[in-house]
Amino acid sequence: MNMSFFDQFASPCLLGIPLILPAVLLPALLLPSPNNRWITNRLSTLQLWFINLTTKQLMIPLNKNGHKWALILTSLMMFLLLINLLGLLPYTFTPTTQLSMNMALAFPLWLATLIIGLRNQPSISLGHLLPEGTPTPLIPALIMIETTSLLIRPLALGVRLTANLTAGHLLIQLISTASMVLLPIMPAVSMLTTAILLLLTILEVAVAMIQAYVFVLLLSLYLQENI
Repeated sequence: MNMSFFDQFASPCLLGIPLILPAVLLPALLLPSPNNRWITNRLSTLQLWFINLTTKQLMIPLNKNGHKWALILTSLMMFLLLINLLGLLPYTFTPTTQLSMNMALAFPLWLATLIIGLRNQPSISLGHLLPEGTPTPLIPALIMIETTSLLIRPLALGVRLTANLTAGHLLIQLISTASMVLLPIMPAVSMLTTAILLLLTILEVAVAMIQAYVFVLLLSLYLQENI
């Protein structure tokens, strides 16, 4: 029984072929394709408004040099947002519950921000490893602690996104299972459990949106430290 709860996080296969690639590429098909007209319909208007608002929010912590990353950060935000929301639909698979995929997104982007900092301003980037005014006996320990905290950033990004989405999916499955089991035994309790499930689903929609935003926002903050 415990294993069945985690079966939803296994990549589905069709004829022995993993379907994680179509699951990752599907959100791109939901976006309206551009054409020669400025505004084609209300969906395109809403999409442009949301992308513009998201880009403005992500660019607030960055200076003008960081605005070159606007396309990458906004695209990553839309990608994670659509995948997280589509994963809440029944009989779907959420690729962002896989730590390997989240690390594949977090590590290269974090490494790019670090390389930019070491190339453009090496003294300032290395100066973050040692706070100003540190007592001499604490310098070796603080350098090790700051280096560890720097290297653990991509792991924290990937684990945070994976843990939050995995916990939400498990809670939804546990409460829905309890609601179905209690229906013939205690209908009143089952209805109460169903109401809790509805509230939890709304909460998970908010969590899916917030986690996508937090993932990209933290990357933008790491970028700001290095530019």
